[in-house]
Amino acid sequence: MAGLRRALAVARLLPTRSLPSGAERRGAAPGTPAAGWRRSYNRTPTKAALRLPSMEYQDAVQALNTLQTNASTLEQIRREQQLGRKQGTLEAMESFVYRAGMTIEELDKLAIIHVTGTKGKGSTCAFCEKILRNYGLKTAFYSSPHLVQVRERIRINGKPIGRELFTKYFWQVYNRLDETKDADSGTMPAYFRFLTILAFHVFLHEKVDVAIIEVGIGGAYDCTNIIRRPVVCGVSSLGIDHVSILGDTMEKIAWQKGGIFKPGVPAFTVPQPSDPMAVLVERAKEIGCFLQLCPDLEGFQSEEEKLSLGLAGEHQKSNASLALQLCRTWLQRHHHPDFPPLRDSLDFVEEHGKQRPPVSSGFYLPTPMIDGLHSAEWLGRSQILRRGPLTYYIDGAHTIGSIKACVKWFREHSLKEAETARGPVVQVLLFNTTGERDAAALLKLLMPCQFDFAVFCPNLFDVVQTNLNADQKNYTVTLENMLGRCLDNHCAWCKLTEVRRDNLWNLVDSTLEGPTTLVKKDDLDEEMLLLLHEPDREQVATRALVFPCINNALQWITQGRDPDLQLSSANPLNAHLAGAATLKEASTVQVLITGSIHLVGGCLKHLDQSLSQ
Repeated sequence: MAGLRRALAVARLLPTRSLPSGAERRGAAPGTPAAGWRRSYNRTPTKAALRLPSMEYQDAVQALNTLQTNASTLEQIRREQQLGRKQGTLEAMESFVYRAGMTIEELDKLAIIHVTGTKGKGSTCAFCEKILRNYGLKTAFYSSPHLVQVRERIRINGKPIGRELFTKYFWQVYNRLDETKDADSGTMPAYFRFLTILAFHVFLHEKVDVAIIEVGIGGAYDCTNIIRRPVVCGVSSLGIDHVSILGDTMEKIAWQKGGIFKPGVPAFTVPQPSDPMAVLVERAKEIGCFLQLCPDLEGFQSEEEKLSLGLAGEHQKSNASLALQLCRTWLQRHHHPDFPPLRDSLDFVEEHGKQRPPVSSGFYLPTPMIDGLHSAEWLGRSQILRRGPLTYYIDGAHTIGSIKACVKWFREHSLKEAETARGPVVQVLLFNTTGERDAAALLKLLMPCQFDFAVFCPNLFDVVQTNLNADQKNYTVTLENMLGRCLDNHCAWCKLTEVRRDNLWNLVDSTLEGPTTLVKKDDLDEEMLLLLHEPDREQVATRALVFPCINNALQWITQGRDPDLQLSSANPLNAHLAGAATLKEASTVQVLITGSIHLVGGCLKHLDQSLSQ
């Protein structure tokens, strides 16, 4: 209780800004800076900045990639983290920020919404960004990972910063850090740390009105947690992920996520299991944070009979509710006239004596909020692309909870589409998962979908890497590990289908458990392998295939029937691979792409050429 009362005094000292009234703001174009929001920031160039190289965007990205932690070093870091050697993480980040030409006090001036969680944090941020942009604010959004181009991580007014802007700001920060590294044990920040510093640098220079910051991993020791004075914090749905870094229980993970709470700063969360919720409540009490539970989306009032969300899936309702509370609090703290003042702080102190967070009240939704929920976009999450007879269901789900939500979404929408099909419908799973995730547990959740084919490939764009730009190079995992993990995923699926074959596949004379052939392709780099079940005849008896890259997997799945898909022909497939006739003859082919956000990004690079522009 004493900690909360001290926090109240801190909260009263936090700077707030006034926004123009709704009438004054009405008609303001997105990105129009609010009056009185100009920030002071030291623009004096360093010696390095004065000798900026005349380089292109890809040169900047290649330099950025030198900061990627290689696989062996990353494994050492994980072992150290398991031993509890986490002290100094944020101190090192502060040092990098100063070396880059910024101060922590300057970061304090950014009006930040800080969001963590296991699943849904990116979607929550996307809702927030669109809502606040609808209020005429110049928005900034920092997220990870990227799908196709690294500049997607740093957005202004909903769009990735341009190549020229990225290149300019990149060299300003990179050169400042490079010229000071000798005085700091010769160190440069690792990849994600650098991008976080770059994002802050961009947001300060671009004089944004609001910065929406998505946590990378965890919270307490995440490099975004250098933020000292966010306006409001949010915690989306919790689950098990990154166990080697965050811990192997929901309670340990909740402790890490609650690390973004700040004294005197309001925070919101969505319904959680009781034990991790208790940890969040305890963390809030220790830190002196006002934690509240968001109501159901149905608890908000509006002129609409039913709120329409731009992001599909039942699970998006809790993300939307969290976004609404974060945006309202942000607008209240900046004295927006459309919202009443905050409740008296003493009420929060009294309610925090309880064992669970108080439920925040719903409110009447103004038009900018309704429109923001409806028009929000977040590529690679519950995304549907229709191309001729092919429909791609794309979702970067990679945890138990998110895969469950993905299955529910896919079954609902694929069933509706199948009902209107004029012929045979074939369903294909394109899957990969990486790291320490339990592939068997994730694949087991996908079994009820009863896919006709399960296709596995590593997160490699192509076996011949001529078309791979620097944005999609990944040095944090070895090629051997990628290929081995892909084969492990395939084996896990085969074991599951052996157990459930009679109930799920319901095929006569199925050769699902037939012989397996390991084929070495002469033209594949690093002796990449193509693994497939070898059938006695061409029919839908072959169910599981593994390809060495995304290009080959899509090549086989689409069978040339996607009119907009341009694939590399450097490594053509055997046209007589099992199942080809079935895919060619189907009136509708439904492809679920899931298990890895990096797999999704590689597929979208093929499927949506505009993302590479």
